[in-house]
Amino acid sequence: MKIKFTHIGLLFFVCCMAFTSNAKQLLDKVSVIVDQGVILESEIQELVDTVKRGAVAQGQALPSDNALRTQAIERLIMENLQMQMAQRMGIQISDPQLDQTIANIAQGEGMSVPQLRQVITSEGTSYDSYRESVRKELIMGEVRRANVRRRVYITPQEIETLVDILNQQGDAQAEYRLGHILIGLPGNATDQEISDARDRADKVLELLNNGSDFTKIAIASSSGAEALDGGDMGWMNINSMPTLFAEAVQNKPKDELIGPIRSGAGFHILKVLDTRGVELVQIEEVNARHILIQPSIILSDTKAEQMLLEFRKDLIEGDADFAELAKEHSQDPGSALRGGELGWNDPNIYVPAFKDALASLEKDEYSMPIRSQHGWHLIQLIDRRVDDATERKKEERAYQLLFNRKFQEETDAWLREMRDQAYIEVVNA
Repeated sequence: MKIKFTHIGLLFFVCCMAFTSNAKQLLDKVSVIVDQGVILESEIQELVDTVKRGAVAQGQALPSDNALRTQAIERLIMENLQMQMAQRMGIQISDPQLDQTIANIAQGEGMSVPQLRQVITSEGTSYDSYRESVRKELIMGEVRRANVRRRVYITPQEIETLVDILNQQGDAQAEYRLGHILIGLPGNATDQEISDARDRADKVLELLNNGSDFTKIAIASSSGAEALDGGDMGWMNINSMPTLFAEAVQNKPKDELIGPIRSGAGFHILKVLDTRGVELVQIEEVNARHILIQPSIILSDTKAEQMLLEFRKDLIEGDADFAELAKEHSQDPGSALRGGELGWNDPNIYVPAFKDALASLEKDEYSMPIRSQHGWHLIQLIDRRVDDATERKKEERAYQLLFNRKFQEETDAWLREMRDQAYIEVVNA
């Protein structure tokens, strides 16, 4: 395949930039051309080194360097394509949004941001690199949501059917931690390609049945998105995993190997890494209202925060009405017309900063202005209650489970389509 002129120009520019001023010493080189972008050799090596450090820390075996490099290149291609799309869509993550996310990550790990920074640098990763990797993940998440959400359609019949299943099974649902290996197929696979993929899948399953390490084989052979994580898909409820997997793993014990299972993406091999039951719990719901102010070129972060501080002062002194302030000033269109009211919800649906602020409030109390990735919020807790698993709640739960399942399936399909349509050339294999 010949490189288009635009790709030649891009390659020439990047290569020129990779030389020192005397043009004698090559500092870096282009290894892959991805549409209008490139992947540098240093990026590939950095990802490979990161995976190796992680494997050593966890005592995992790794495949050959060539297999690891191939998987690293594939992940970087997919990331590059998503970042190019983000650029075309104008999606950005500001430094305050990034700082808030990292603070939430640190809090989730039970440490402060300086402590998290120390842990990261002690593992051989620069903190600046870590920040940019988090920024990239946030941007790619926004790209996926923007492009995949409209592909997900859930019918009332699907919700009704799942509610019936949930009622039959009761609230104590089994969860599975799955290992996944995908022997992928191209978009328009021939009979021979399908046969060859099936043979490879059978051989992989045979190796696993004979005691080969699942993590090592997943990293070396899988085309799945979690390949570099050793195929680990994490914990999933039986109703939130892809339908094909749910039917196969139900009632299977720990360490069971399943497959190969055929889908449009290829042949799947699953391993039940672990199982656990879900205890029945009562869910506390909150009813709250908020005013959202989003910083802009005209309105700085500091001014947005000060604006909400003034609103809070007026509300406490009785000189303003929350609903009227929300209708006039809030930039959350979903709640502004309702006077900022969000309705009864599980607090876990909110972003961490918002959720944490709610947790600290008493009934009718106002929060201090808090920053999330959406902007600055002034929150009032209206009330709390314990949810009794009403039919409405079951329907909401069924919808979310169906959405999560279909969103993952459509994300995989969207990524494959984007990959198939992209111009990819490996310059330095």
